[in-house]
Amino acid sequence: MNRIEFWFEFASTYSYPTAMRIEAVAEKSGVQIVWRPFLLGPVFRKQGWDDSPFNLYPAKGAYMWRDLQRVCDRQGLPFNKPSAFPRNGLLAARTVCRFADEAWVPEFVRQIYRANFELDLDISSRDIVSQCLVSLGQNPEEILEKAEDAESKEKLKQQTERAEQLGIFGAPSFTVDGELFWGNDRLEAALEWAGGVQ
Repeated sequence: MNRIEFWFEFASTYSYPTAMRIEAVAEKSGVQIVWRPFLLGPVFRKQGWDDSPFNLYPAKGAYMWRDLQRVCDRQGLPFNKPSAFPRNGLLAARTVCRFADEAWVPEFVRQIYRANFELDLDISSRDIVSQCLVSLGQNPEEILEKAEDAESKEKLKQQTERAEQLGIFGAPSFTVDGELFWGNDRLEAALEWAGGVQ
């Protein structure tokens, strides 16, 4: 089966609607998804930013929030602007990195996005991440102990470095055999590429 790598950041606004729809769209295309969390902070710092560009450039931020509301409305997704932005998704990202091959990972990703962009919960909180795991019938203590160890930290660091090597500068992004697509609105184009329609 052809594959698409889905690169996302838990603080990323447009990654929310992408994460909520990618499985259904990819299934119709017969394309397998590889879930690739990474951190935008190091990427942004190399571009000279110490914050999200949506905070650094107020007009851009105002447009993004309004546009995201439209995107969510079109998908029928609940959306509440987070009271803190961007939130730190480090623990959740390490969890996905460590347990990438587990069947519960896609729904865990969606649960974290719902917590942030629907329920306005602090996804940096160990308790919130634990609640998301419990809702999936998982043992949070066992999983988070491994997610917080040195191996998991190194996995996420290496994955973020790989994102940079691939030329990724924002999220969501998609790669297909080294071909890069950026943005929720480029998902279909990436799937077509993965399916051999170019």
